[in-house]
Amino acid sequence: MALYIYAITQSSDSLDLDGLVGVGEDDAPVRAVSGDSLCAVVSEAPENISMTRSDIEAHHAVQERLWEQGATLPLSFGFVAENDEAVRAVLDEEAEQFTARLEELTDRVEFNVKGLQEEEAVLRQIVDESEQIRRLNEATRDGGGAYEDRLELGRLLNDEVQARQAALAESVLAALRPLAQAERLAEPSQQYFLSASFLVDRGKAEEFTRAAEEGSEELPEGVEIRVRGPLPPYSFA
Repeated sequence: MALYIYAITQSSDSLDLDGLVGVGEDDAPVRAVSGDSLCAVVSEAPENISMTRSDIEAHHAVQERLWEQGATLPLSFGFVAENDEAVRAVLDEEAEQFTARLEELTDRVEFNVKGLQEEEAVLRQIVDESEQIRRLNEATRDGGGAYEDRLELGRLLNDEVQARQAALAESVLAALRPLAQAERLAEPSQQYFLSASFLVDRGKAEEFTRAAEEGSEELPEGVEIRVRGPLPPYSFA
């Protein structure tokens, strides 16, 4: 019987899995498969695994229940093993590595931080503060000006936006890094100038949230910092 795997934990002795059902339409009960020193939390795998909303919610519901009870290594959606014996074999073969990761994550949570900036607001600021850009903007308004002027304006605006957003991201990171044990940074995108995950001691969760809120108040107009957490440490497992 194929098994769907949600997470790895240190022990099954105190796990509360009552009422939890797994992914799939059959509401398969969730249970633990124990190795020598670790266990995996599993359910019977459905024949077809699809990323439906209900399955994703079931996946995260199991992981969040486990996380409330202690350190876990949460797995991404879709991990499947052949049977109990295959799960036990991996647990025992990788016990040292899994145990070390579990120790690192004990009493720690994850926060996701994203930075957004309203495009029109930053462009207004740049035009107001740069004489060269303001001159080019006026010369090329309504399709006027030479092609070279429009090209230069686009280049200057792009460079200035990237420089300002990099500075904003660094200011946010500088405020939050002292409160985190580890971080994971994603490359900036068109939507987010900052996308980061932080591993934070559970006891510092409120302080981390407060620092993010206070830092947001000092940012320029049109800048928003979104903080999600505390969460199971998905990015650090």
